[in-house]
Amino acid sequence: MKKIVLAALGAASFLSLAACNQQPAAAGDNASAAASTGIDGTWKADLATVQIDAKPDELLLKDGKYSCPTCTPPLAVAADGSSHAVTGRPYADEITVKVDDDHTVTISSTKGGKDMGSDKMSVSADGKTLTDTFTDKSAPDKTVTGSYTETRVADAPAGAHAISGSWKMDRYNSVSDEGLTETFKVDNNTLHMTSPVGQSFDASLDGTDAPITGDVGKTVVSAKKTGDNTYEVTAKRDGKVLNVRTYTVDGDTLHVVSENKRDGSTLKYDAKRS
Repeated sequence: MKKIVLAALGAASFLSLAACNQQPAAAGDNASAAASTGIDGTWKADLATVQIDAKPDELLLKDGKYSCPTCTPPLAVAADGSSHAVTGRPYADEITVKVDDDHTVTISSTKGGKDMGSDKMSVSADGKTLTDTFTDKSAPDKTVTGSYTETRVADAPAGAHAISGSWKMDRYNSVSDEGLTETFKVDNNTLHMTSPVGQSFDASLDGTDAPITGDVGKTVVSAKKTGDNTYEVTAKRDGKVLNVRTYTVDGDTLHVVSENKRDGSTLKYDAKRS
């Protein structure tokens, strides 16, 4: 399935895309902080504001084989409950597809022998809704959990498992705080980011590439200040642009637009200063 990262840029979920809850300051204190520090502070994404524009996921589980041609990169692996080697995936070198029953499938992954997490995909009795309950263990410090719902837009082929067909992303039902929160600070023309999952970066605002510490996918980022209250952060891997994210500060609200350059999807959401 397609994971759309919410908070950090490195791992697969929104960090994931993608935190510790902190008590909000009084409204007057926050307004003063916003005026003086801009993007500085801790921000938590508001799931109620998430807007996703993405092509449908295409899945097929039939005759003991699972495939996802719309995954990046496309995936095809035996659905026999055993671990199988895969290539070209920054967060997995082995994947296991287990058929739990005629409406549920669990996909788990490892990298270098380390558990990277799993997705349990369950289809409703009427076959119209798919719920993905995920666990992302790819970051060093904390696990991100959550679930999202997709709606069927094309039927499964005859004889295929219920998860087969095309599915359109509908909504996030939940994401643990670790996957929603990130902290920014601008100092000496450098944008610093830290997240509760154990990922961070220190990117010069001159656009120079900087590594994401704690990202096993070896992602790098570059940052620029494009306006008085706007920052642009670009994620790359192996010299190729993966994602461009724009952060616009509006008082105690951070408007975020995330453009996935690999599959053409766009994610928009607001985060609140805490």
